[in-house]
Amino acid sequence: MRRFLRWYLKTSLILRIIVCFICGSLIGGVLWYVSQRGGGAAVAGKTVSERVIPYISPFGQVLVQMLKMIVVPIIFFSLVVGASSLPINRLGRIGLKTILWYLFCSLLAAILGTCLALAINPGSGADSDAWQKLAAVKEAQAEDLSAEAPVEGPLSQLLLNLFRNPFEALATGNFLPIIVFAITFGLAIRVLIEAGGEQSAAHLEMLSHLLEACRDAMFKLVDWVLEYSPIGVLALTIVNFGLYGPSIVGPYVRVTLGVVLGIIVMVFGVYPVLLWVVTRHNPLSVLRQIKEPMIMAFITRSSAATLPVSIRTAQEQLKIRNELASFSLPLGATINMDGVCVHLPMFAVLAANMFDIKLTLGSLVLLVMTTVLSSIGAGGVPSGSLMLLFIILETMGLSGEKVAIIIALALGINPILDMFETMNNVTGDLICSYAVATREGLIDAKPGA
Repeated sequence: MRRFLRWYLKTSLILRIIVCFICGSLIGGVLWYVSQRGGGAAVAGKTVSERVIPYISPFGQVLVQMLKMIVVPIIFFSLVVGASSLPINRLGRIGLKTILWYLFCSLLAAILGTCLALAINPGSGADSDAWQKLAAVKEAQAEDLSAEAPVEGPLSQLLLNLFRNPFEALATGNFLPIIVFAITFGLAIRVLIEAGGEQSAAHLEMLSHLLEACRDAMFKLVDWVLEYSPIGVLALTIVNFGLYGPSIVGPYVRVTLGVVLGIIVMVFGVYPVLLWVVTRHNPLSVLRQIKEPMIMAFITRSSAATLPVSIRTAQEQLKIRNELASFSLPLGATINMDGVCVHLPMFAVLAANMFDIKLTLGSLVLLVMTTVLSSIGAGGVPSGSLMLLFIILETMGLSGEKVAIIIALALGINPILDMFETMNNVTGDLICSYAVATREGLIDAKPGA
């Protein structure tokens, strides 16, 4: 047992994760296949997958819950330390560059998603009755989501969510107000350090060092959580493939191909081109260095839960200095949702085809802008894009009943699409941080150097 444990800990973490993902896919696929064949399904009307997965699922959920346990304090301490570490004049320039990069990439993703949706044209020529029968399976779940849907428009919703009770936000994991409070708190420390006397500055420096120590302690927790992550990945993969299998893709082939193709173009086309233009560094080298958070994002389906791994990779692999990584990555986990921007137009065009809505140039421009605005503050949690579909579809003038049908359809395929979207989001966060760090001289060496 000890020999196995030593071997396990010495083996590369990324290799352990990949092996567990492959094994989980095979085991889950076998469970799904046996269930579809009806093997052993006579026990209380449950299939093999439905009987076995409840025993496996907790091991995967433990990983997700452990990541969520540490993500809020990491966001808070990292942003406070990042905002208080940089001089005020430099923080403003770096912050503006980071936010503009995120918004520009979201705009590119929304345009790409819209163009692909129009080219693929999901739902065209399809029998709407067949789609509605497919949606009926998830109708109750869609109605539950409808009760939680935001009633304000995307811009007003964003503004209202910026300033909330920080303790309530910390307790509920509401990331946007946490980010606003942490940045302003860090800025306040920095302003007092630069403007105060020698004794006052010394006290504030002590506070800054204390917060930095808290952040470093959280990073040590990350190391411990990551040692468990291969087991969690194994369980999560078995659950995903055991419950859904390849059958989930069948009725949505066009939507699935469109979203996955858009994300492939973003990750291996748009980001590398932008990175090369801005830094003149080899984009493939950067992508190789960030494969661990990309895989973690794919498995957990949560940008926020992947954030501890992203920060560690940015500092250790990309050599991005802490003051920028601690600022840009938590910010990106909340406002940079490029995968969502690819995804949402696909269902908007599907809705237009199903309900015979004519899409004019003006309506397409509105779709792109609404998608970008809605994606800001999506939450970085699994299935966060579903709530945004309400805003997109209601902007198109759909009735509540029609919106519920599209949401129900999205629920059917969302677990698969969410994996690719989250990987896209995390990749975009790291690429942005590396580009800004390179331009601002906040990187110690080229990746792999």
